[in-house]
Amino acid sequence: MAEARPASATAAVDLFKLGNYSTKAIRTSNAPKTLFIVTPENEGTYPVLPFLHGYNICPCCYSQLLQHISSHGYIIVAPLFLGVCSLYCRPDIKSAAEVTNWLSSGLQPMLPENVVPNLSRLALAGHNRGGYLAFALALGNANITMDLKFLALIGIDPVAGANKCMKSVPKILTGVPNSFNLDMLVMVIGTGLGGESMIGCIPCSCAPDGLNYAEFFKECKENCLGFVISEYGHTDMLDDDFCNNCLGTSIGKLMGSMCKSGKGDKTLIIECVGGLVVAMLMAQLEGESRELDAIVDNSSIAPVKLEVMEASQP
Repeated sequence: MAEARPASATAAVDLFKLGNYSTKAIRTSNAPKTLFIVTPENEGTYPVLPFLHGYNICPCCYSQLLQHISSHGYIIVAPLFLGVCSLYCRPDIKSAAEVTNWLSSGLQPMLPENVVPNLSRLALAGHNRGGYLAFALALGNANITMDLKFLALIGIDPVAGANKCMKSVPKILTGVPNSFNLDMLVMVIGTGLGGESMIGCIPCSCAPDGLNYAEFFKECKENCLGFVISEYGHTDMLDDDFCNNCLGTSIGKLMGSMCKSGKGDKTLIIECVGGLVVAMLMAQLEGESRELDAIVDNSSIAPVKLEVMEASQP
């Protein structure tokens, strides 16, 4: 007879499945940036997660991932950035801060009746360039006063430039371990294939070494958890048709051709990333850390091969 899982592990497995809340997607331009909001429809008060998208990837291209997270009881606010230059990021960092400040007065009227945002329980997440933007914002690079405080930071395969000669500005990566001065728990999620090139011997990848999740994790202090989804690629957690829905279809197709993809079912990596994000939010925003601890202790409960990165030390 198979040994029964501890209750915490069983509950953690459930985080990799859709939650119990029905969700609704809302698009609005009545904000500092056009927003893609995914929210529970059930009456209640919910924590809030601003989510920053990747380069030339519409927020709606993450609809399955954001729906997964929201179905566990979270309101997700994803602003649309239209910056042409992928490397000069100061305008988008400022815009992300402006959207965050707008939440206090502007978010409630956008939500379904009897759905209330709890902005005292606020986290921040992003993917690709959006992961870099999230770190840059949390590190204080917006140059405007922030009215709200983030309690957690999540970088999903963050990338800080095209290569070591073309880094995103501001240059937040220093190459110095434990250099990030962040007063919140951080989670970094990487992909095993993100640093691999699809163009033969040409060193061109969507998440180049020295600028990807591994460097972000290295520069975090002891308050950082790191995971690697080793058999999947940089854009595998997006919707299947994201290449056709990107801001520029040609750029979307180019990104799709550059990013090496895993051979497994993409639904599983969406479930894995979604479950990790939910576990982090539960631990930091709601004080329920048993599920996150269970995943760290036994990563085999994830729906795909998941590696826990060695703890970052000061």
